[in-house]
Amino acid sequence: MDLDLRKLRYFVAVAEELHFGRAAERLHIAQPVLSRQIRSLEDELGAEVFNRDRRGTLLTPAGEQLLEDAVPLLASTQALIRRVKSAAQGTQTLTIGFMPGITVTPAMVAFTAHHPNVNVRLLRTTWDDQVEVLLDGRADVGIVRLPIDQHGLQVRPLFQEPRIVLLPVGHPLADRKSVALTDLASEHLLQDPNVVPEWRDVALELRDKHRPEVPAIHQVEEKLELVAAGAGICVIPLSTANFYTRPDVVALRVDDIGPNEVALAWAATRHSPLIRDFAQAAAESLAEFHAEGQRPTAY
Repeated sequence: MDLDLRKLRYFVAVAEELHFGRAAERLHIAQPVLSRQIRSLEDELGAEVFNRDRRGTLLTPAGEQLLEDAVPLLASTQALIRRVKSAAQGTQTLTIGFMPGITVTPAMVAFTAHHPNVNVRLLRTTWDDQVEVLLDGRADVGIVRLPIDQHGLQVRPLFQEPRIVLLPVGHPLADRKSVALTDLASEHLLQDPNVVPEWRDVALELRDKHRPEVPAIHQVEEKLELVAAGAGICVIPLSTANFYTRPDVVALRVDDIGPNEVALAWAATRHSPLIRDFAQAAAESLAEFHAEGQRPTAY
């Protein structure tokens, strides 16, 4: 049996929305058409993937397994298409994903010295998509901030750097040289607490476990605006804080918090010599470069 990738994309949309109407809007197709396609997929698989009743739409065990396998399969398909189109252009390319605050230049210079005819491209990523761009082929290799889901990836550690807390300039703690997590436990963290588990564990011990919901914040600039306005605090890597300086925000060392780990990552199925050579160039150049910059910039 050949699996229809279009039907698989339809299935993933419904599985993520758990609502046929919203999925149909997202896919820009009529809901009856979507329902027929899902039933056709179920007939081909010989299994029901959704339970549909008055309470809503839920995944069956078969549907849960299909979703687990479908997402990486569709990402691999996108990656294949992108790489074939790139190869058809006749010029070798290497696209490097990188997180805010990380300077890629030393690795690029070292790599292009040995590969002057390779077209090197850069792709700025976020916490939300730094893995996704590797799996769907938008980037060949990424300089990522851990932790990430390493399933399907090759990961090579590069270096560690301190994490600091950002406070508005008028904050009562702003004149200190450093703070402890207990000093921050009552603050409103403008991040998913699981991103800063050390703060989460201390804060839950010292305050009410109920906290206001934090909307998704995708850009460093958004965090800085909210911190400066007194809406809360955030914990970020030192290099990111040094890159995005502004006079109304103060960066302080946190004495009892672990460092951020930076690594190289690429799809485990890729065995490109270009990826291998860039990984070597990055390992030899980036750790030393960023170590020189691990001093807080005056805000």
